[in-house]
Amino acid sequence: MKSFLYPKINPHSFAWVRPEGRAPEKVHEWIQPLDGAADPEKSKEAEIIVVGVPLSRSSISASGASEFPDAFRRAWKGFTTYNLDEDIDLAKMKALDVGDVPLHVTDIRRCHENIIEASEALHSHFSNSKVCAIGGDHSITAMMVKGLQKSKPGERIGILQFDTHFDLRDMSDNGPSNGTPMRNLIESGVVEGSNMYNIGLHGFFNTKDLKQYADEKGVNYITLGRARKKGIEATVLQCLDELSAKVDTIYLTVDMDVLDIAYAPGVPASTPGGMTTAELLEGVLAAGRHPKVKAMDIVCLDPLKDTNVQPTVKLGTHVFLTFATGVMLR
Repeated sequence: MKSFLYPKINPHSFAWVRPEGRAPEKVHEWIQPLDGAADPEKSKEAEIIVVGVPLSRSSISASGASEFPDAFRRAWKGFTTYNLDEDIDLAKMKALDVGDVPLHVTDIRRCHENIIEASEALHSHFSNSKVCAIGGDHSITAMMVKGLQKSKPGERIGILQFDTHFDLRDMSDNGPSNGTPMRNLIESGVVEGSNMYNIGLHGFFNTKDLKQYADEKGVNYITLGRARKKGIEATVLQCLDELSAKVDTIYLTVDMDVLDIAYAPGVPASTPGGMTTAELLEGVLAAGRHPKVKAMDIVCLDPLKDTNVQPTVKLGTHVFLTFATGVMLR
């Protein structure tokens, strides 16, 4: 990888063969790998940038989410670039896969530092692209956002979060884990609590002290029950309207544990009572269409916990393609 990017980024473990003499029809034919021979200036034209962040050692629950970037890429062959629902072809957009952030075997702090550096470099070089981070556990979100903030220090950043959990745990308990990214961003001064919007909280999966902390910091949260009564799309649009009036850039984070366990068995902290597939895709499409949503991630998806037909991996890939559809519809 050339030094105009982050020199430590590793190429992904395999590359699909692209067709010659015809337009791409499948996702693996559309998303191009970025190798050392890529023209730095030409690459800036890409609308979508994919980067793998295969970290799951910082997960509170046992997790193989580090395997998702690879499984995500292998799933591309099962999807076309044409979205029948919206009658658009994603192949008309330029998308690049820059590879994976390198991660230390045991040193989580170094892993997080690498993610921040990579995020800053990617957002600096691809300043007009939508950087899509494929995790990894949810701890990567704080690091990707910190890198974004370093690349654009004059901008105010807001968060739109789809999640079953607040992710506001005290970092003194077990460090910057997948349960702490939002608190990490608040306490580091990168994102104000009032500029965080969490949709999808439900059930018996958060302690009361986390709600109290959210209230103290002004975090905006909408339980799944309330979102359903209002409508998922309407809820997302209202959050985006409020956020866009306060911030310059909105970062979308999709924690796959927001889904009901029936739809997403391949999630470390899967729960009953969560979103349906259709609800999540509806919300992600609405977010993807908003002009201030400039980056996103998909986290906490463990292919090793998935069933043999990989329904959760396929859904995670569908989430990415739905976001890309929203970008194209802008």
